[in-house]
Amino acid sequence: MKNILVVYHSQSGNTEAMAKAIAEGAGAAGATVVLKKAVDAVDTDLLNCDIVAIGTPNYFSYMAGMVKDFFDRVWITVREKMADKPYVAFGSYGGGGRQAIDTVEGICNGLKMKMVTESLAVQRQPTEENLDACKELGKKLAAQKY
Repeated sequence: MKNILVVYHSQSGNTEAMAKAIAEGAGAAGATVVLKKAVDAVDTDLLNCDIVAIGTPNYFSYMAGMVKDFFDRVWITVREKMADKPYVAFGSYGGGGRQAIDTVEGICNGLKMKMVTESLAVQRQPTEENLDACKELGKKLAAQKY
């Protein structure tokens, strides 16, 4: 059974809805899921998971400050232990596009993590179709061979 960490930040609730749908899909596929807001996540959450899904809204064409704070807090402990750790980024955005997701991918690349599937970006409030795609992403993570 896979251990999946879904870590995210959300103010409007859009990215949170996506995170919960990813966690639901992964859980339905048999994975053990830890769903945490970035402010509450710690280095052992990242070290103890098999796969991590990292969610952020797009703020000023960058990841949310709390997601960056998460990376800042865990960096020194995890930086030499993340090589090939599977991950996917996801998030919501207004009119700015997916730049925030790109910044998450940049940090994960710096940690030598392995992107296991294409990141998922949703404009504004996720629709039922978007949430279904998030659930499918969760199922895909649970089925991931690594």
